[in-house]
Amino acid sequence: MAPRQPRAPAADAPPLAAARTGFAGWRDRRPFWGGLLVALAGAEILFTEKAPMRMVIRIGLLGLAGYIIPILMVLCGLLLIFHPVQRLFYSMVAVLATLGSWITSNIGGFFIGLLLGLIGSTLAFGWMPDQPLSKRKARRAAARPATPA
Repeated sequence: MAPRQPRAPAADAPPLAAARTGFAGWRDRRPFWGGLLVALAGAEILFTEKAPMRMVIRIGLLGLAGYIIPILMVLCGLLLIFHPVQRLFYSMVAVLATLGSWITSNIGGFFIGLLLGLIGSTLAFGWMPDQPLSKRKARRAAARPATPA
């Protein structure tokens, strides 16, 4: 199996299509969806800490851990997207922080952030950099006209 080839925008493609193709190629070279879900989970948990609700659970050292853990999750999500070389370490830190949010941050952001964080960190952990193209993407690449060199 040959490693995945980076996408190149066609020479006569409109600027929007070239930008979309360039973004898709950038996204394919990193655990984008896992990092995005981990960052969204951290943001959601952080939002539930500041939510104006009467039913807010505070556990931890005056709620300090309730702010540190979601910030760590957002940081791990961004690092997964922008520094994919260390994806195994960041995904392990993200899953531990997500499980820690169960105790410290309103039951993991009322289960929503907990589930998003667990799914995102497992997606990032399982992502492999040199996977072959899927059948659908291979058909799409074969149907695309070749660009002149």
